[in-house]
Amino acid sequence: MAETHANDHDYHLVDPSPWPFVGSVSALALAFGAVAYFDGASALWMLPGFFGVIYTMIAWWSDVIKEAHVGHHTPVVQMHLRYGMILFIASEVMFFVAWFWAFFDASLFVNEAQQVARVEFTGGQWPPSGVEVLNPWHLPLINTLILLTSGTTVTWAHHALLHNDRRGLVWGLVLTVLLGALFSTIQAYEYIHAAFSFSGSIYGSTFYMATGFHGFHVLIGTIFLIVCLVRAVKGDFTPKQHFGFEAAAWYWHFVDVVWLFLFASIYVWGSLGAVPQ
Repeated sequence: MAETHANDHDYHLVDPSPWPFVGSVSALALAFGAVAYFDGASALWMLPGFFGVIYTMIAWWSDVIKEAHVGHHTPVVQMHLRYGMILFIASEVMFFVAWFWAFFDASLFVNEAQQVARVEFTGGQWPPSGVEVLNPWHLPLINTLILLTSGTTVTWAHHALLHNDRRGLVWGLVLTVLLGALFSTIQAYEYIHAAFSFSGSIYGSTFYMATGFHGFHVLIGTIFLIVCLVRAVKGDFTPKQHFGFEAAAWYWHFVDVVWLFLFASIYVWGSLGAVPQ
């Protein structure tokens, strides 16, 4: 009887899943918890929603991996998964455009920004008077080289996978994860020793929003790659079916490109005319 219902097409109709509903409820609980926290309540209010979102992500993506192992991810299904990842990255691009827009609006139109706010928060110049900016040619340059190197190692891992070189795949991922962790460590050190704060000026606000969200994406990308590393060690991925790894590599290259724009515009161009730290 089961044979009569065998698929005669390249599409996969997913089984009924609880995760969209569970994820939505968890996200709503996390949002309410965050609002309560901003209003002075304990951060513990966010924990139920936070753990619910994390559990949903783990369970839902585990189901997707099982579908791939069963054989539901046909070439057509893989193509549409790639379309979904491309659209997700496109939405992330627009997310960062907002922070770049805020930075350039405040830096290129200093006087207009002060008139709108009806307060002098830049001293009529950019960077604002009294702000001791970070030297772009010290730690930021080192981090740039680290992230570019990590882009090379993840590409090495990808090529190793295409040639069915399991050892090269694993070592490429190991190096990429280590470089990502090193980048985050250096950025945390940079934040700790920065001479300006988030709330001290509009320079600090735009700087930390742009670089901080990028750092968050590096953290997410590192976790993404760790999951791929664990799967690679277990024997997952083949030269013809490895969308999970491909999505992680795309995401990591996106993080690389965003950092290059951040380094060139916020660290280098944004510090011109100021005394570096």
